[in-house]
Amino acid sequence: MSVPEPRPADPPITLAAATRVWARIGWLSFGGPTAQIALMHRVLVDEHGWLGEAEFLDALGFCMLLPGPEAMQLATYAGWKLHGVRGGLVAGLLFVLPGALVVLALTATYAAFGQVPLVLAAFRGIKAAVLVLVIEALLRIAKRALTRGRQWAVAAGSFLAIFVWGVPFPLIVLAAGGLGLTWPLAGAPPPAKMPANVPWSATARTILLWTALWTVPLLGLAALLGPQHIVSQLAWFFSKLAMVTFGGAYAVLAYMSQDVVTHHGWLTAGQMLDGLGLAETTPGPLILVTEFVGFVAAQRAGPAAPLAWGLLGAGVALWATFVPCFLWVFTGAPYIALLASRPRLQGALASITAAVLGVILNLALWFAIHVMFAQVGAVHAGAAHLPVPVLATLDLRMLGLALVSGVLLLRLRWSVHRVLAATATISLLVAWLGR
Repeated sequence: MSVPEPRPADPPITLAAATRVWARIGWLSFGGPTAQIALMHRVLVDEHGWLGEAEFLDALGFCMLLPGPEAMQLATYAGWKLHGVRGGLVAGLLFVLPGALVVLALTATYAAFGQVPLVLAAFRGIKAAVLVLVIEALLRIAKRALTRGRQWAVAAGSFLAIFVWGVPFPLIVLAAGGLGLTWPLAGAPPPAKMPANVPWSATARTILLWTALWTVPLLGLAALLGPQHIVSQLAWFFSKLAMVTFGGAYAVLAYMSQDVVTHHGWLTAGQMLDGLGLAETTPGPLILVTEFVGFVAAQRAGPAAPLAWGLLGAGVALWATFVPCFLWVFTGAPYIALLASRPRLQGALASITAAVLGVILNLALWFAIHVMFAQVGAVHAGAAHLPVPVLATLDLRMLGLALVSGVLLLRLRWSVHRVLAATATISLLVAWLGR
C-alpha cells in the first residue's frame, strides 16, 4: 500500500506581490467604506485566499470599533497579518496615497479655477458600478457570515437601530458584543494554532513609538508657527477628530462639516459641499475630504505663496488623520487572534460581526439612495426618522449606468477595473455631449 505524498505547501506571499495587489486596491477603492470593504473581500478572500472568511470578518469587526476610516484600517491589518509592521505600512499607505494624490490634484485645480465638472462627471459614473459591487458583496458576505437565526436577528436589529433611530454605532456594537457573550458558539472549531500571549512591553513600545510619530511633527509646527496660526489650529482640529471619529464615515463628515463651516469659519458651506462631492467620487477613504479642508483653509494664512500654504495644510490634515490609524491597528492587531481563540469571546465576535453587517447595509442603502436620487427628504415619527427619496428626482442616467454595470459585472463577469473604466467613460461622454 503506497503512502500518498504530502500536498505541497502554498508558496509564501512575497511583499512585492502583496504590494502590487495593495496598489491595485488603492486605485480601485471608490465608493466609500462599504464599497472598499466589498472590494477587499473580493480580492483578499475570494481571489487570493490571503485571509479566511472568519478571519476577515473578525478583523472587520475590530476595525469598525476603532476611530477613523475602517476600510483603511482593515487594509492595514491585512498587510500586518501577511508581513508584519512593514506589510501594514505598505497596505495602509497604498490604500490612502492614490486617492490623496487625486484629491490633491483636483483640490489645487479647484482652488485655482473653480469647479472641475468634466472630471467629477467621470468619477460620478464610477458610482453606478460601485453600487452594483456593494450589493453583490453584501449579499455574498451575509450568506457566509450569518449562519444562525440569532445572527440574522442581530443584523436586522443593528440595521433598524442605526437607520431608523440613529443609534450611535459604538453603542450598537457594545450591545451586540454583550449579547454575544451569552451565546457561546457551540461546536465552534478551535484555532489550528493557539496564539501566544502578547507581551505588555511590546504593546507599550508600539503605543509610545506611534504616538510620538503622530504628535511630535505637529507640535514642532505649532512651536514654529505659533499656536494661533491656522496650520497649528488645523493640526489640533484633525488630531482631535482622529480620536473621536466613531460611528462611520458619514457621521464623521457631518460633524466635521458643521464645525469647519459654522464654528471655525474656515470654509463656506458651498466650498464644504464641493469638497464632500469631490471626496465621494475619488478613490480612497471619504475622510480624505480633510485634505481638501486643510488645503483650502491653510490658504487663509496670507496672500503670499497660497499654493505652498495649501500644500502644507493638506499635508497636516493627512498626517493628523491617518498616522493615528497605524497606532490603533498596530496596538490592537496582535490581540485579535488571541480574542478569537477564547471560547466565550467567539460568540461575542460573531454577534459583533452580525451587527457590523447591519451597519454596512445601512451605509449601502444610504449610498444607493443618494446616488440614484438628486433630492432626499425625511419622515419623522418621534425618535424615528426615515430617509425618503423624491421619486421625481430619479437620475435616469445613473439608473442606466447601474444596469449596464450589473450586466458587465454579474452577467459577463468583467473585472472590476474594466467595469469602472467603462462607466467612467460613458458618464464622461454623456456629460460632454450634454454641454
